[in-house]
Amino acid sequence: MKKLFLLSLAVVALTACNQTTSKEQAGDTACQEKVVSETISLNFNNTDFYTSDGKFNEEAAKDAVISLMKYYNYPVTDKTRELIWVSDYGTGRYAELGLACIGYANNLDDGYMLQDLFLLPNQMLPEHWHEKINKYPAKLEGWLVRNGKSYIVGIGEDNLAGYPDIKIPLCHENGTVTVKNVTPAGVGEFVPLKQVLTHHWQYAGKEGAIITEVANGHVNEAVRHLDKRINGHFLGK
Repeated sequence: MKKLFLLSLAVVALTACNQTTSKEQAGDTACQEKVVSETISLNFNNTDFYTSDGKFNEEAAKDAVISLMKYYNYPVTDKTRELIWVSDYGTGRYAELGLACIGYANNLDDGYMLQDLFLLPNQMLPEHWHEKINKYPAKLEGWLVRNGKSYIVGIGEDNLAGYPDIKIPLCHENGTVTVKNVTPAGVGEFVPLKQVLTHHWQYAGKEGAIITEVANGHVNEAVRHLDKRINGHFLGK
């Protein structure tokens, strides 16, 4: 059953502010405000993200991400769209499992990285981990939730059953995961990776999530996914 999340944004624009300097009207100011109401929907079907022949439609996915940005007043410029990276990891189920991100910095030699992650409502970022590759160490990272809510999951005591809103999609290792320690994170909460080389994944709340990730550098070739099909797609194998 689809869920509808709407946000009415009142954008106040100054449309007229006329000042006169005549003696009769000295000091009088006529200002008129125009209120523009925009309704943004975070209501998505999986079919929204695929062409009639089943191909992943990246532009449609970017449309959804921009809707999420506007929902939370994330800055959208004329360059934003071209910066967005999106993937359904080859599952054909982007509404349930996928990721969008914008990378702002990734300096491997100096050891710092910054990117924003965008998860749609109830969308899962698949279980994965990061290995050491060549001269670069395994990725150590942490996540700051800017908007919405994300369930950040890693090693530790299994408390997954305490979060019935989390529903692992069947397209992810037949609906299974191996790490089940959930840390629910809301706006302004930072959650670090508990230990380098360990598995982790995320699951967005009912109104999605925008998350800032910081790390010592990201190398695509060093990423490993629990689901072999997802791993092969991500690494191009």
